[in-house]
Amino acid sequence: MVTIQETQIEDVKRFLLKLQDDICQTLQLSDGKGVFKEDNWDREQGGGGRTRVLTGGDVFEQAGVNFSHVYGGELPPSATAARPELAGRSFQALGVSLVVHPNNPYIPTSHANVRFFIAEKPGHDPVWWFGGGFDLTPFYPFFDDVKHWHKTAQQICSPFGEDVYQQYKDWCDKYFYLKHREETRGVGGLFFDDLNQWGFEKCFEFMRNVGEGYLSAYIPIVEKRKTLRFGESERQFQLYRRGRYTEFNLLFDRGTLFGIQSGGRTESILMSMPPLARWEYAYKPKPGSKESELYDYYLTPQNWLAISEQELRT
Repeated sequence: MVTIQETQIEDVKRFLLKLQDDICQTLQLSDGKGVFKEDNWDREQGGGGRTRVLTGGDVFEQAGVNFSHVYGGELPPSATAARPELAGRSFQALGVSLVVHPNNPYIPTSHANVRFFIAEKPGHDPVWWFGGGFDLTPFYPFFDDVKHWHKTAQQICSPFGEDVYQQYKDWCDKYFYLKHREETRGVGGLFFDDLNQWGFEKCFEFMRNVGEGYLSAYIPIVEKRKTLRFGESERQFQLYRRGRYTEFNLLFDRGTLFGIQSGGRTESILMSMPPLARWEYAYKPKPGSKESELYDYYLTPQNWLAISEQELRT
């Protein structure tokens, strides 16, 4: 019988807690002012978490980095809808999830998460998998930033196979898609789930690389753009586009649904929401404007590593 040792689960937990520490420390250094507030919480049905949120920083309007380890006797419906064979199994779910909402509209919003699930039933092999990824949501995109983001993603994936980046890049484009708007949430990145085919150690290594690679992908963009000047029109467009982010999280995001259905801490689950957002009836950007570039060139999937900026705009 295939087994997962408790020590292996503890290794995952130890990595995730350190990852949360490292990401929070780096974001604080980049911000220069904001400090993360920590809330530890317990889940009545089993487990709990450590939520950290930075608000009112010089660079980051709000950044949330959440660790959770929850467990119980039965998986919620969101986890068994596509895999009914898991119904009735006990489970453990561990993960780090983060969302960063910058002040400056020229810095993209970013999201990342890495997670591990195991579902068990006496007399049966455990079912386990890793998942996660990261994606970028710009308001005023810079081609070089998008290229850097995807180049970093490719470098993370390349030791694990030539086709891994493309597979998980495509999955990200499909997952972070607003069907009712017919547009992607942003410019994508990586998304993977149900990863167990390489064996525990290699799958864990890939998850670690994705989690640790997030800062290499995002911080250079932040540092390059955080001193750019912006005005009220850029701010209003940022708030409008944050509405799209909110729509996705509330309508489609499986992590949000899992957290709510599993009895997680509501404040921690909804920390991904932007502190301010707005909606406007039938808004359309003016043709040829800076705002229209996002719609014209960046909200449909592209081969970012092969295309040039000139080709993108033709």
